[in-house]
Amino acid sequence: MSPVAVVVGPPGAGKTTVGEALAAALGVGFRDTDADIVAAAGKPISDIFTEDGEPAFRVLEAEAVGTALVEHDGVLALGGGAIMNADTRASLSGHTVVFLNVGLGEGVRRTGLSTARPLLAGVNPRSTFKQLLDARLPLYREVATVEVDTDTAAPEEIVARLLDHLPASEPSGSEPPESEGEQR
Repeated sequence: MSPVAVVVGPPGAGKTTVGEALAAALGVGFRDTDADIVAAAGKPISDIFTEDGEPAFRVLEAEAVGTALVEHDGVLALGGGAIMNADTRASLSGHTVVFLNVGLGEGVRRTGLSTARPLLAGVNPRSTFKQLLDARLPLYREVATVEVDTDTAAPEEIVARLLDHLPASEPSGSEPPESEGEQR
């Protein structure tokens, strides 16, 4: 099994919203590795950061991504920092990776001062978000096969753009799908 598409991007880019809509449009399942981490740890991500530290979270994240890439055959959304791990970036090779890009102003507006986003909590979320984008943008682009700007587009518009750029999905198995006209 392999995901139809892996969705990456910074906080506030719309990975979950767009990922769920894309999965629905493709008629496949949706999975979010952040939800997998919460389920495995039995506590919210903010608590993992506070109680166990970011390094412990990143270990859980790398494990969750590795497992999901093997087990899931729908649309898979990764946490914003998952691409910081070199092994994760390497494991994305060969997958269709959708980078949802969000600019600084829009990203800060969408994420606000959310306590659910521990890396953005603090005195100056705008400065923190800028540092995060500066560090991660080259890595998102390194793994991406498709990049979409999400600043001014509604989720439905983003999904429509993505459907034009994604390879036709095939059922899991070795038989190619029967041709019934154009497939998406």
